[in-house]
Amino acid sequence: MDTGPELITTPLSAGLVRGALDLERTEHGLRPHRLPARARAQCADGQLAMAEAQPSGVRLVFRTRADVIELDSLRTKTEYTGAPPRPDGVYDLVVDGRLAGQADASGGNVLMVDMTTGSVDVRPGPVGTVRFDGLGEDAKDVELWLPYNESTELVALRTDAPIEPAADRGRRVWLHHGSSISHGSNAASPSTTWPALAASLGGVELINLGLGGSALLDPFTARAMRDTPADLISVKIGINLVNADVMRLRAFAPAVHGFLDTIREGHPDTPLLVVSPILCPIHEDTPGPSAPDFSGLAEGRLRFTAMGDPAERAAGKLTLNVIRDELSRLVTQRSADDPHLYYVDGRSLYGEKDFAELPLPDQLHPDATTHRRIGDRFAGLVFTDGPFAA
Repeated sequence: MDTGPELITTPLSAGLVRGALDLERTEHGLRPHRLPARARAQCADGQLAMAEAQPSGVRLVFRTRADVIELDSLRTKTEYTGAPPRPDGVYDLVVDGRLAGQADASGGNVLMVDMTTGSVDVRPGPVGTVRFDGLGEDAKDVELWLPYNESTELVALRTDAPIEPAADRGRRVWLHHGSSISHGSNAASPSTTWPALAASLGGVELINLGLGGSALLDPFTARAMRDTPADLISVKIGINLVNADVMRLRAFAPAVHGFLDTIREGHPDTPLLVVSPILCPIHEDTPGPSAPDFSGLAEGRLRFTAMGDPAERAAGKLTLNVIRDELSRLVTQRSADDPHLYYVDGRSLYGEKDFAELPLPDQLHPDATTHRRIGDRFAGLVFTDGPFAA
């Protein structure tokens, strides 16, 4: 691509990237990862590999007078056989704290996943370019947020004026872990996932370890959080444990203790918030697993249903209400010796009245409007008046 002699190519490096725990050098450029290599090596699960390589919360950050910014990237988009095409990933350009432009990249690879068989077919594609112009020649702080729903290899960054590292604004670092809802599923764009919105309202730097389908109390995730510098930490626990049906109540309590113990090894006094699941009616009192319901595909709808039996709670199967009760008990128990440990019931972020107004479109994930509501509420409950108040 001939970009003209006026554009300057700046080498992509760790100093320009925020929100990633690792940068992998590939044949094309840099692939951001949200889990370190050691954690990735300890789990061969394809869902986790896909989720952690999707750069939710990852952004390029710099200062420049550039009127034009271009980024070459090689995306890998996931599609599901028989399901409606998923929306393209969006790149958000935020200038001096305000959204200044949005774009999506062309080309790229496609992973075709058959949810009935688990098979994956890779269809390779070319590098694409996102371009923003008309930005003006004043000095400005730029954040280029990468798509939350596509893995991205960063190939080249070009501008029509030099760039320099953004100044350290002294913001606290918020490290958050959760499920696909924290990852951003069905949000409008990367800077409008609920954690990104809450971080903006709270004036903090986000590291988002929301991992779609993979908030499963994995020890390697806890160790990654233990080893990541942070001023504020939150863990949102519950929905994936139910819809994956990976453990029973007997294993759940020790697993939560172990997860929190590991984080505390690296952050003994850091404010640590445990958040229980938001309302999800199909799993409030019905155990998992969840399964896709393909009956609405002809109308372009994919929904999920709970496959468990409420009677199985007696045998220790987990539901969201069981998890909330247990998390509340565990945090109360631990906080007697840990004054910096806190609990928020997820239904204070999205509850029954919210569901009546803004139902979950696929029975599991909130829509873009609900992401904004959850982000606003989290900021008010946690950053303004709560445990993360400055």
